[in-house]
Amino acid sequence: MANTKTKPRGKVSGAKAIRKKDLVPFTRQIAGMLRAGMSVLAALSTLEEQCENQNFKAVLRQLRERLESGEPFSTALADFPTIFDEMYVNMVAAGERSGQFADVLARLAEILQSSARLARKVKSALTYPTVVLCMALLIAGALITFVLPTFVEMFGDFGAELPGLTQFLMDLSDFIRNYWYLILGCGIAGVFLFKKWKNTPAGHFAFDRFRLKMPVFGILNLKVGIGRFCRLFAQMLNSGVPIVEAMEIVAGSLGNVVLQNSILKAKEEVEQGNTLAASLEGKPFMPILMLRMIAAGEKSGRVDEMLSNIADSYDEEVETLLATLTSLLEPFLMVFLGAVIGTIVIGMFMPIFKLGTVVGG
Repeated sequence: MANTKTKPRGKVSGAKAIRKKDLVPFTRQIAGMLRAGMSVLAALSTLEEQCENQNFKAVLRQLRERLESGEPFSTALADFPTIFDEMYVNMVAAGERSGQFADVLARLAEILQSSARLARKVKSALTYPTVVLCMALLIAGALITFVLPTFVEMFGDFGAELPGLTQFLMDLSDFIRNYWYLILGCGIAGVFLFKKWKNTPAGHFAFDRFRLKMPVFGILNLKVGIGRFCRLFAQMLNSGVPIVEAMEIVAGSLGNVVLQNSILKAKEEVEQGNTLAASLEGKPFMPILMLRMIAAGEKSGRVDEMLSNIADSYDEEVETLLATLTSLLEPFLMVFLGAVIGTIVIGMFMPIFKLGTVVGG
C-alpha cells in the first residue's frame, strides 16, 4: 500500500479546479499512452508540454522530476493529496504491483468521469429550485420593503384602519427596514455557528445522519453514497487491492461519516474472518438488496462484478429519482412562488379595494 501520509512538498494553487477539470483527461491520456507502449516518464513529459493549466503544469513537472530521481509514480502522486486522493494513489500503487498499470488508470478515469457526471446531474437538478426560491425571496423582500409602504401611505392619508393582512405586512416591512442590520448579523452569526458546529465530530455525524434521513433527499443521498461505495470498491478489488485495505480507502471517499463508520466497522469484522456480506449486515443504512447481491457474489467468486452491477443499478435509480424530483418540484415551486407573491400583492391592493368605502363614508 502506498504511503499516502507523505507531507506535501508545496501547496498547489487551484488544486480544486485541477481535480475537477484536468484530472479525468490526464488519467485517460496517460493510460492511453501507456497502452501504446510509452513509459510513464515519457507520457508525463508529453502531457507536461501540452498542458495549458500552469498550476497543473508545475505539478506534472515535479512528478516528472521525481520519477527521474527514481521514485515510484504512486509515491510521487502521494505528495499532492489535494489533487490525487488516497483512492487514486492506492489504485495506482496496486497497478504498479500487479503490472496492470494502464488498465488501472483507465478504470480510474472511468470512476472519476462517472462521479463527475453524477455530480453534475445532481447539481443541475438542484439549481432550478434554488434559483426559484432565491428569486421568490428577493421579489417578496423588494415588494414588502419598497413597494408596499408607498401603497399604504396613500391609504393612510384618509385615516382609516388598515386591513389585517396589510397591517401584518406593513409591520414586517417596518421591521426589515429598521432592523436590517440585526437580521443580517443574525444570519451571518447563524451560518458561522452552524459551520463551527458541523466541524465538530458530533456535529458532523449528526448532520450527515440528517442528510440520510431527510425526506426525499435522504433517499437520494443514500443511493448516491451506496452507488459510489460499490463502484469504488469493485474497481479497487479488480485492481488487486486487498479487501481490507480497499474497504478502509473507500470508506474515506464516501463523503458521509455515517456511511464511513458503517464500512469501517464492517472492515473490522472482515479482518476477524467474516464474509463481506455478513460484516455489512446490520450496519446503519446498508440496503438489504446490496447485502443479498454481495452474498451471491461471494458464493460465485465474482464479488467485484456483482458490486459493479449494484453500482450501475443505483446510478440508474439516482437518475430516475432526479428526473422525478425535477418534474415534481417545478409545479410545486410555481405554486409556492405564486402564493408568496400573490399574498403580498393582495395585501398591497386590499386598502385600494377598501378606498371606495372609506371615501363614501
